[in-house]
Amino acid sequence: MLCNEVLSFTAETNSMSAPIGIFDSGYGGLTILKELKKQLPDYDYIYLGDNARAPYGTRSFETVYQYTLESVKWFFDQGCSLVILACNTASAKALRNIQQLDLPHIAPEKRVLGVIRPTSEVLGTYSKTHSVGIMATMGTVVSDSYPIELAKFFPTTNVYQQACPMWVPLIENGEYDKPGADYFIKEYLDALFSQSKDIDTILLACTHYPLLAAKIASFLPTGITLVTQGDIVAKSLAEYLQNHPEIDQKCSKNGQLAFYTTDNAQSFEKQASLFFGQKIEAKHTDLA
Repeated sequence: MLCNEVLSFTAETNSMSAPIGIFDSGYGGLTILKELKKQLPDYDYIYLGDNARAPYGTRSFETVYQYTLESVKWFFDQGCSLVILACNTASAKALRNIQQLDLPHIAPEKRVLGVIRPTSEVLGTYSKTHSVGIMATMGTVVSDSYPIELAKFFPTTNVYQQACPMWVPLIENGEYDKPGADYFIKEYLDALFSQSKDIDTILLACTHYPLLAAKIASFLPTGITLVTQGDIVAKSLAEYLQNHPEIDQKCSKNGQLAFYTTDNAQSFEKQASLFFGQKIEAKHTDLA
């Protein structure tokens, strides 16, 4: 249920000198921010949705890397010492290059983290059959990031992937809770289970997909665990900040939020409330 209060903090507020940056190609990262705000309420956060260039899921590695790096630099200009890529596609296609090639030269004292590794560190614990399904964008599936990461932590776990190209359009066009979504949910679930009948755990590996979780669950056989990422990422970030006090000390803590989009701010506000669970006020920004 949406609250009546409208969140309208701005990054220019003096007390919000070093917020944690939360990035997504569009709206999905707001499901991560929602959980971060719930579990780590004292920190300041600034959210950027690159809606003008979304979706990222079908774009090339080079393009996603370029767009994501431009956004990371924008966060650094806002005073962020820590940026979370709350987007599986950006985490899959851009994070490693940014961490290894760019940060040492442009901002060695800053950190950029993603959502794939913390999810992979715990996903195998949900499965009794050692068989998990990954439902994601085409970009995340093609990257093979989840099979690669899961092999490091759960080498005996079998990983089956299914791209779901229609799910993000359904969500962003407000059809996620309508009967028309049923066809594409069942189609992709059938395709996933056709790969293996042993799958007992499914990860929604796109931060948009929690809006479909209830419908997806209604089509699942008994005994299947459906996993979303918000709680996992929030717990992982809390542990990271505890283990890296030098980064934690750089993050301002006034419980404030700011929202930006590269597209129309009013349109962003209307959609954002569905993902964040509360009305917000946003501003437009140009990354250059």
